Order: sequence, then C-alpha cells, then structure tokens
Amino acid sequence: MGKAITRCVQAQAVPDLALSGALDQPQCPDAGADVGMVAGGVSAGVTIGTDLKTAIANADVAIDFSQPAGMAETAQQLAANNIAWVIGTTGLGAAEQAAVEEAAQRIPVVMAPNMSLGVNLLLQLVEEAAAALRGRGYDIEIVERHHRRKKDAPSGTALGLGQAAARGMQWSLDEVAQHGRSGVVSGDRPSEEIGFHAVRGGDFIGDHTVIFAAEGESVELSHRATSRDTFAVGALQAAQWVAGREPGLYTMRDVLGL
Repeated sequence: MGKAITRCVQAQAVPDLALSGALDQPQCPDAGADVGMVAGGVSAGVTIGTDLKTAIANADVAIDFSQPAGMAETAQQLAANNIAWVIGTTGLGAAEQAAVEEAAQRIPVVMAPNMSLGVNLLLQLVEEAAAALRGRGYDIEIVERHHRRKKDAPSGTALGLGQAAARGMQWSLDEVAQHGRSGVVSGDRPSEEIGFHAVRGGDFIGDHTVIFAAEGESVELSHRATSRDTFAVGALQAAQWVAGREPGLYTMRDVLGL
C-alpha cells in the first residue's frame, strides 16, 4: 500500500497532495532509499525512514497502513503534533481501538476497514438490504478472499460488512457472528447468525460477497478489487478531506458523502 500511495501521489491521482515523509519498520531493507524509486522507479525526493517523529516532521496528514502493535505510539505522537490521521490498518484489538478513540478527541481521524468507493457503497447497500429483509427468513453469510500474506482473518472489510448487516437486522454482531464451521451440528442453523468464511491463497487483492439466502432464492452483493491503487486513491481522498477538520472519528462514508 505504501508503494501504491506513493505512485498515486506522484501521478497526482488526487490533486494538490505531496509526499513529506515515508516510514517503514526498522528492519526494512529499503530504509534510506528514495521511496519513489522503490515504488516505481521515479524519484520522489523523500527517503524511507524508520523513525516516526522524523517522518511526520513536515506532515499535515499521516496515512497509516501498518500493524496494530504500533498504534498506541502512533496515536500519541500524531496527537501531540496535531497531525490528522488516516487509518487503513485492520485487526485492531481493544487497546489499539481505545488509543485511536483517545487520539480522535484531539485530532481528526478517518478510520475505515476499506478505502474504496465501491466497498463503501457496498456497506451501505448491505445495511439497506438487511433492513429490507429483516424478519423474512433470510440467512446471512459473508465470504472473503485475500492473498496468502494477509495476517488477519476475517478481513476488516468482512467485519465491516458484518456490522452493516447486523445494523440492518437490528442484531449485535458480537452475539451472532459465526467464524467458519466444521463437524456435525445438532439442529438447524440459527436464524440470528452471520457466518464468516476467510479464504487465503495466491494473490487475491480482496474479494467480498455477502449472501442473503432464503428458501427458494438468494441475493448476493459482491465487490472485487483488481488493483491496490483503488485503495490508495481512497486513502488520498481521505487525507485531502480530513486536513483541517475538527477533531473526531470519521469514516469513509463521511469522506465520500455517503
């Protein structure tokens, strides 16, 4: 994602944005290299660093596609330096989520499980479909496919779709989520249940399908990503939108006017 964002900034896919820093883990083999050369062979005049404070020194907005483990430190430094935050990192635990929410009291934060316009439209459609089908005997299953290197399962997008479906059905996702199935079960599938199924393999960028299944018919709502640039452009749109906003925790639906 860092490479995709760099390429999209250089191509001015979203106007009037410029790179001011680039950050990776201390063991990154490209540390010290020009981020533009690493991303696509065109110099950006910005080297890849490993120190957060240095990387954000001249920034208005930080775009974060990293790992949950460093979220607390990032939250503290961005809030202390009044730098807006766009978060595409998924798999956050309770402590990381709390750190984000605390930072959002001091700086504007956009956090979304997926930055693409299509997925955020899908989130809205899933919630509306669930509300329309509530109490009509439809089961809900969510299937997602990602590349073999993805760390968390189910994906943040799948969980977001589950939340949208649960809102539409007026359920609590924590109470109705079923993550995969195996063995023999007694009785029928519970009517109040949302199933999640994660596929990992190959180079899938991200496929998500929400299935509403009833006796005699089913409705499927799907999104397939074919380029990471889709997510990069969304993150850049979020960065442009959030700069100068009041402190608060925003979503891509706010950014996109959905």
